[in-house]
Amino acid sequence: MKHYPHLSYRTGVWQEIVRYIGSDILTTGNILDTCVELGAGYCDFINQFPALTKICYEQNKEMEKFALPDIDFRCQDAVYLSGLEDDSIDLLFASNFLEHLNDKEHEILLPRIYDALKQNGKLVLIQPNYRLCSTTYFDDETHQSVFDDINIQSFLVKYGFEICKITPGLLPFSMKSRMPKWPILVRLYLNSPIRPNSAQMYVIAQKR
Repeated sequence: MKHYPHLSYRTGVWQEIVRYIGSDILTTGNILDTCVELGAGYCDFINQFPALTKICYEQNKEMEKFALPDIDFRCQDAVYLSGLEDDSIDLLFASNFLEHLNDKEHEILLPRIYDALKQNGKLVLIQPNYRLCSTTYFDDETHQSVFDDINIQSFLVKYGFEICKITPGLLPFSMKSRMPKWPILVRLYLNSPIRPNSAQMYVIAQKR
């Protein structure tokens, strides 16, 4: 999978994205038992999300140096979720991941996610919304599948998930897009009813 340059402001931006997701997932003062990230890249999410056990799957071994010591970094193909027991995780997160897979890979991965999640465990996705960025969606030549805020719902329901929340446009297309870089401005952007240049959707689904 393609990796983008490590920009100096990434950690601060992700600090606010993690805060935003936490407001949907966590109760006051809560911490999850187990959190998993697919295609973790620079580990910006998994490093910062509060969980007792944190696991990430990332095929690029060079990314391991960005993982904090408490991260179980697995340099493996995430499609198979090797080593995860059924009903063992509270949250699985993936950013800009599913669109890089083909139908056959989806048919392997989604049932594995469903089985690995605990009852009412959450699947959280952030990824390009084709409906909002059709002219640039395939600028990344590794995109193999097309998702938007409409078809992602039927896609997840097909694999047994219940849709909890969909925000059609939460973030710009990429970190290099015109978006705030300072954490406080990112927080204001995420919580604003109007998000200029937003092209990535935010999806929360759960295991029934």
